[in-house]
Amino acid sequence: MAILAAIALLGGSIWVGMGWVRGYASAIADAAGEQAVRGHRALLASELQKFRLLPLVLVEYPDVAAALTGDLTARNALNGTLELLASRTDAANLYAIDPTGRTVAASNWREPTSFEGQNYAFRPYFRDAMRSGSAELFALGTVSGRPGLYLARRVDRGTRRLGVVVIKVEFDAVEAAWARMPGASFVTDAAGVILITSLPRWRFRTINEMDPAMLAGARRSRQFGADPPVRAPIRMAAADAVATVNGVAQAYRVAVQTAPFAGGQLYHITPLDGPIAAARTQALLWGLGALLVLGIIAGLALRAADTRRLQGQARIALEHEVVRRTRQLSEANARLTIESDERAEADRRYRLAREELAQANRLGTLGQITAGVAHEINQPVAAIRTFAESGAILVERGAMSAARENLGRIVDLADRIGGITAELKGYARKRVAGSDQATLASVLDGVRMLMGERIAAVAMDISPELQGLVLKGERVRIEQILVNLLQNALDAVASAGAGRVRMTVARTGEVALIEISDDGTGVDPAIVDTLFTPFTSATPGGLGLGLAIARNIAREFNGDLRHEQRSRGGATFVLTLPAA
Repeated sequence: MAILAAIALLGGSIWVGMGWVRGYASAIADAAGEQAVRGHRALLASELQKFRLLPLVLVEYPDVAAALTGDLTARNALNGTLELLASRTDAANLYAIDPTGRTVAASNWREPTSFEGQNYAFRPYFRDAMRSGSAELFALGTVSGRPGLYLARRVDRGTRRLGVVVIKVEFDAVEAAWARMPGASFVTDAAGVILITSLPRWRFRTINEMDPAMLAGARRSRQFGADPPVRAPIRMAAADAVATVNGVAQAYRVAVQTAPFAGGQLYHITPLDGPIAAARTQALLWGLGALLVLGIIAGLALRAADTRRLQGQARIALEHEVVRRTRQLSEANARLTIESDERAEADRRYRLAREELAQANRLGTLGQITAGVAHEINQPVAAIRTFAESGAILVERGAMSAARENLGRIVDLADRIGGITAELKGYARKRVAGSDQATLASVLDGVRMLMGERIAAVAMDISPELQGLVLKGERVRIEQILVNLLQNALDAVASAGAGRVRMTVARTGEVALIEISDDGTGVDPAIVDTLFTPFTSATPGGLGLGLAIARNIAREFNGDLRHEQRSRGGATFVLTLPAA
C-alpha cells in the first residue's frame, strides 16, 4: 500500500506540475505578446497618422484642381510637386485621378512604370472616394506589383467633383521592425485577409474562409492580384494557436488589438516552446529544492539525538556569550551617550550660526533700503532747493503770490519725499498692491515738477486722448519709476555728447505701454543680465538701486519693467502697467 500511495503521489505531482508549466508558460508568452502588440500598434499608428494628413493638405493645392480640369501647365507643375512630396515623406506614390478614372499627374512621372494615363476607375478606393469623399484600401499595385495602403481623397470646388488624389503607403520599414521581434506579427482586414506581416509568405492569405462574393469582388478589383487569397498555415482558438512558420509547426499564444484602420485587427503570436522550456526548468529546480528540503528534514531528524546531547554544552557557551555581549553593549551605550552629547552641542552651534546669518542678512537688506532712500529723494530735494531759492527772490521782488505758490510746491515735494521713503520700505517688506489710480496727465505733471528744466530735453510722443488714460497704481510711485528712467536716459545722452531722449505711450487692451529710449551709448553687455539686480550700475558712482526699485514697484501694480535691445543703438526701457 505504501508503494501504491507513493506512486499515486508521484503521478499526481507530475500532473499538477505539467498543468502549472503550461499555465506559467502561457502567462509569460501573454505578457510578451501584449507588450509586442502594443508597441507594433503604436508604430503602425504613427506611420499612418503621418500620411493621413497629406491628402487633406494636397486637395487644397491650386495646381491639383487646375490639373484635374485639363490645365497642361498645372499638370506639369503638379508632377514635380508630387515627386518632391514623395521623396520628402517617403510615400511610395502620389497621384491625381480625374472623374473618369484616368491619372493626370503622378510622383513617378519620370519612371517607365509611371501612373500617368493609367485608368483606375475599377479600383474601389477611387469609386468610394468619388462617392463619399474619402476612402482607404489595402491592395496590390497593378503596375508596381507591390502591396500597400491607398489613401484617397476627393477634390471638390464648390459643388463640382473634380477627381481624387491618392497616396500609396508601403510598410516595408514597419514589417522589417516587426520581423526583428520574437514570434510573428500580422494585420488583417475585416474579411480576415492578412495585409501587413512580418512573414512575407503570409501576405494576402486569410486566417479563415472568405465569402465567395468577397472573393469575386477582390478578383474584379485585382485587390490581391490575380490569385485569390488562400488560408494561412495557422489555426487559432481563443488565445491559443498552432502555426507553421519557416516549415516548423509549433504552439503559439495570440495577442490581438484593433488596428488603426477600419475593420483591421493586429495580431502577434508568441511561440510557447521557449517559455515552456523555461517553466520546466523552473519546475525541475523547485522539485530539486523540495527534495533537498526533505533530505534536510531527514538529516535533522537523525541529528536530533546529537543535538540534545550537545544542548548542555551549548547552554554553557551561550551564558558566556551573553556575558561578553552584555559588556560590549554597555561599552557601546557609553559611546552613544558621548556622541549624543556632542551632536546636541553641534546642533546648538548650528542654530546659533544660522540665527547670526539671518541677522546679517536683515542688516544687509536694511543697508540697501537706506542707500535706496538716499538715492530716490535726491531729485525732490534738489527741486525743493530750487523752489526755495526762487521763492526768496520772488519775496524780495514783492511777488508774494508766486512765492506762496513756490511754498506750496515745496510742501508737496516734502510730502512726496515722505511717500517715497515709505514706499521704498516695500523693497525689503513685500506689500500688496492697492486699488489707487492716477491719470497719465497727473503723473506727467508730477514728473515735470520733479525734473524741472531737464524735462525739456525729452521728446514726448503722447496723443491727446491718452492724456486722460487711467493707470492702476499710486501716482507718486509711478512718478518715481518714470523719473528714474528719464534721469538715466538724460545722463546717458549727456555722457555721449549728443542725442535725444524719447518717451512714447500706447495702449494695448487693458495694458498701458510707456517706452523711454535714448541715443546714448547703450547698456554695457557685461551687465545686461544683472541690470535689475541691486547695486548693479553702469554709471560711475551710481548705487545701482534705481532700476531694481522701479521694477519692484511696477510688479507690485501687476505690471513690469524690461530692457529691450534695439538695432539702432542706445537704451530702451518699456514700462507696462494695467490701465482702467
